[in-house]
Amino acid sequence: MRPTGSYESHERRQRAVDVSGRAYRGQAWAARVALAAAVLAVLVPLGYGGLDGVLLLVGGAVGLGLAAAAVWWTLTLRGPLRWAAGVLAVAVPAGLIALFAATLFWALPVSLALWGLAVWSGRYALRGTAGHRVRAKERRTPPPRRPFLIMNPRSGGGKVDRFGLKEKAERLGARVVLLDPDNRQDVTALAREAVAEGADLLGAAGGDGTQALVAAVAAEHGLPFLVISAGTRNHFALDLGLDREDPAACLDALSDGVELRVDLGFAGDRPFVNNASFGAYAAIVQSPSYRDDKIGTSLELLPDLLTGQQGARLVARVGDTALDSPQAVLISNNPYRTGDPFEFGRRDRLDTGALGVLGVRVDSAADAAALLFDPDPAALTVLTAREVVVEADGTEVEVGLDGEALVLPSPVHCRIAPGALTVRVPRKRPGTARRQPRLDWRRLRKLAATVGRTAASRHG
Repeated sequence: MRPTGSYESHERRQRAVDVSGRAYRGQAWAARVALAAAVLAVLVPLGYGGLDGVLLLVGGAVGLGLAAAAVWWTLTLRGPLRWAAGVLAVAVPAGLIALFAATLFWALPVSLALWGLAVWSGRYALRGTAGHRVRAKERRTPPPRRPFLIMNPRSGGGKVDRFGLKEKAERLGARVVLLDPDNRQDVTALAREAVAEGADLLGAAGGDGTQALVAAVAAEHGLPFLVISAGTRNHFALDLGLDREDPAACLDALSDGVELRVDLGFAGDRPFVNNASFGAYAAIVQSPSYRDDKIGTSLELLPDLLTGQQGARLVARVGDTALDSPQAVLISNNPYRTGDPFEFGRRDRLDTGALGVLGVRVDSAADAAALLFDPDPAALTVLTAREVVVEADGTEVEVGLDGEALVLPSPVHCRIAPGALTVRVPRKRPGTARRQPRLDWRRLRKLAATVGRTAASRHG
């Protein structure tokens, strides 16, 4: 006779196997639906248009390549040729859409709907095979007794005043210093002075550049750091799972918060929480006119920067790999998502102990078109490393550090300090969006063919 405890344990294991089997069968059917929908999405317009449909698809691919080349010409040419290229970059996609709609009629929306079904089903099928998302470990700690916050009233178009951040923070017991918009102040010195006076938490309401300076002082003294999403984009706050729409919600961490350990990046001795940018973007943000006219300044400077007529010649050394003469190098505090263009700029983790490295070198319109069609284009290099060295052909190199324009001595040694920063966040917060798995049609085929048998064998 089986003991009661052993029987209940066996029943729990059996139920878990049953649930697992159903989940595997669900993934298998989702993979089959994705494959079938993708095939039909191609066959429907081909069946409706016949040979014309085949020629239309070939023409569409050529048109997209031409549009990508036209974008490159728009960025690298000047005068009438630039305007002509800009018109071409807009007119070709618009013309393709009009041609497809006029030729395929009902087949076009049906094909698009089938592609949507294929993408949704494929991601559903692959989501279960990508492993569980690892959450950052949270630690409950008592509220700080002497928090000190630095707030930039101009950041984010005046969010400090609009959301009443100073008043709420002071009600929660924090000491607040508002930066003077008319007099440049040393944020690092203010934070260190607060530590000397007994602050047990440092925080900042502003953009990523201000956040990084205060965070570095907090890490240096082993104090928790509070992020208040009062900047324009606040990538760091987004990847911490904070509410970017309501910066006042970040202050809830003062009374009901948890602590996370995250990494901190350094370019030389300058800290960054988001990224350090070298190359074209770093050169553009140095221009005095950039802040008031971003598009005009970029269009004026890009032709010479992208064709190598101006700007430093860079070499980025990542372990045994050397990126020679890239137009842009982006070094991030933990790697960005790169599989989906709609999710680029997001980071799954802030505690992997690795820098993300993204290098771009586009020498021609053909290279620009390859970025659109080639799943692994030679013009794009994606790496991870603990250290990166960026060299310039001069004694100094322009850097965009968390959006702030700097000039640093060359070479610049970038490194990551794993777990160097303790961040205090609200216990209740939106959290980070789960990463969508990259569509891998080879994996979907294997999943559709084998998962059912795998699931069945697990019952045995």
